[in-house]
Amino acid sequence: MNDKELTNPETWLEEHGDYLFQFAFVRLRNRAAAEDAVQETFLAGIKALDRYDGKTPVRYWLRGILRHKVVDYIRTASREIAVDDSEGQEILDSLKFKAFGIPTQHPPPWKFDPKHAYEQKEFWEVFYGCMSKLKEKTGMAFTLRELEGLSTEEICKELNLKPNNLWVVLHRARTQLKSCLEANWTTP
Repeated sequence: MNDKELTNPETWLEEHGDYLFQFAFVRLRNRAAAEDAVQETFLAGIKALDRYDGKTPVRYWLRGILRHKVVDYIRTASREIAVDDSEGQEILDSLKFKAFGIPTQHPPPWKFDPKHAYEQKEFWEVFYGCMSKLKEKTGMAFTLRELEGLSTEEICKELNLKPNNLWVVLHRARTQLKSCLEANWTTP
């Protein structure tokens, strides 16, 4: 296959569509939003094709564009989320942790090896299901931290949270995901 065939936008959907959709879906937890993000990625890729230098494979170049689309979507969505009563409870919980000297620790170690399970398609299906059970803001915070690697400061700014509140949200997300994965992932 020559360079021209590798950068032919007419083949992108067939060659990279499923991969990009999975990438977006695990982060956005919304099928329609993931489809839109992939479509916007293809359009942005077509517009920027003349700037593609060929140093990285097209798939990963498109994934880089998609990553920005996902973060933009989360930023927009976080501004539109209605505040619920649990947010106030999360703040109170974080204050209780400090006031009563309750140690702030991570959930106990996993009962399975997530590194081994990472490569397994079945794991991702269970993971998507567990992610979908998280509250929207909790899922966004987890996605921005663990999947996109944003800093505490960036996440707090995007989701309009205080650092202590973010810690509580992330702790709950990890705990809920851990419980859900342990209950639904049966591989040793």
